[in-house]
Amino acid sequence: MEAWSIILFLIPIFLSFIIAFLLFPCRKPPLPPGPPSIPILGSLIWLRHSTSLLNLEILLRKFRSQLGPIITLRFGSHPSIFIVDRYLAHKALVEHGASFSSRPPPSPYSRFHNSRILNITSSPYGDQWRLLRRNLTSEILHPVKIHRFAPGRRWVLGLLLNDLQTRSEQSPKRAVVAMESFQLAMFSLLVLMCFGEKLDEKAIRKIETAQREPLLYMSKHMRVFSFVPKLLLRFMFQGMLKNVARLRQIQIDLFLPLIRARRENHKQAREQRFVYSYVDSLLDLSLAQEGGSQLTDNEIILLCSEFLTAGTDSTATALQWIMAEIAARTAVQAKLLEELKGINGEEIKEEDLNKLPYLKAVVLEGLRRHPPSHFLLPHSVIKDVEFGGYLIPKNASINFTVADMAWDEKLWEEPMEFKPERFMAGGDGEGVDITGNREIKMMPFGVGRRICPGLGLAILHLEYFVANMVREFEWAAVDGEEIDFSEKSEFTVVMSKPLRARITPRKGLLKDS
Repeated sequence: MEAWSIILFLIPIFLSFIIAFLLFPCRKPPLPPGPPSIPILGSLIWLRHSTSLLNLEILLRKFRSQLGPIITLRFGSHPSIFIVDRYLAHKALVEHGASFSSRPPPSPYSRFHNSRILNITSSPYGDQWRLLRRNLTSEILHPVKIHRFAPGRRWVLGLLLNDLQTRSEQSPKRAVVAMESFQLAMFSLLVLMCFGEKLDEKAIRKIETAQREPLLYMSKHMRVFSFVPKLLLRFMFQGMLKNVARLRQIQIDLFLPLIRARRENHKQAREQRFVYSYVDSLLDLSLAQEGGSQLTDNEIILLCSEFLTAGTDSTATALQWIMAEIAARTAVQAKLLEELKGINGEEIKEEDLNKLPYLKAVVLEGLRRHPPSHFLLPHSVIKDVEFGGYLIPKNASINFTVADMAWDEKLWEEPMEFKPERFMAGGDGEGVDITGNREIKMMPFGVGRRICPGLGLAILHLEYFVANMVREFEWAAVDGEEIDFSEKSEFTVVMSKPLRARITPRKGLLKDS
């Protein structure tokens, strides 16, 4: 009887739950709105001309007016969500930073190194990511540690100025394709910071070629992997995967001798080395989740490759855009030159940079007007999140526009004009916080927990090299040519036609002042 009494008691309770569920179903909020899509191809029909990120920007501007500031596009098996409003971006990346700080699942071609780890950029939010990032920021990119590389920067500055002068002297119009020099200089400096060795130009160029070719190949030929369902990858694109593996092997063959040489000498006192390098820090690292084991050679190669790429391409790209604006605008160059005249000595030293507010304004305006990346690397949430009244599902790719936020007409006066004065006293960019912690006005380095750890290093390099190149040379458009500011998307957003500038030595003008 007691059992039947319990059952009879529970039946109405159970029925009430069923009725409540039917009358008041627990519904998840919808995905953010998006344009119509079709199976397999998803939203690719809207990118009928090209999957270029620049075309994607145009598409998002169109849909924003129709759908609002959070938009869903479908490329493959997971939705891609785009947040195109700076207030919502701040809410996601800063106010709810812990929730939005992961990465989408890695692409099928991201583990060529047979590694237990992903690089810092691709690692999901968690202990392994924190370990790798903390090592980089504390051992290499901390302001005190950055200062140790000052002799290396002076060495690279000398190489850069000599290279520019040689190219100028060999050209009938003193015309120089400057990006080639910028790329080599930045890469030489990052190789020094990475491997702790001053290599000759031939060795550096070999490493640069081995580093760039896989990246360019994947950028040009394998972007489609982001749009194609995983099931199809088993039957398609095997030739592409083999090509990337071949290019990666060339890179491994060049990196391994440098890493092994560092490992053989690792027991020497640090003060006996030229500099404590990124490889040294990785040799000291142990993976707690792997029983405290050290990184393998292949895993160190993976992280070194990331270090060289992240520190070279974006900085060289920004440097080209800034110098193109300086060459095209005589008033900006004259004002910058006048400020530089107040610094005594044969070069602008790193400790002089804080005395040069207009230089800082020129660099900030270059980063605002020409951010090297127009989108942040995709974020992901660690679990399903309700945001802005919509569902943000786990593993979805969450994307944030960078360029459009920095070109917002509601925030910036004449945003498409290059006006460094906006970052001086009284300007609409005075006191701007490029970390975005207070608010987002521009975010060339990202915002929140995934902000680029090399922000301080990049700003230092841009200010240091811009100042010394303007001090040493007059920059102008080549006679009969105009500087073309149109863009194209490669690994970064670069000038469609690389900068050709007429570079003339200033003949000791500043050294005598």
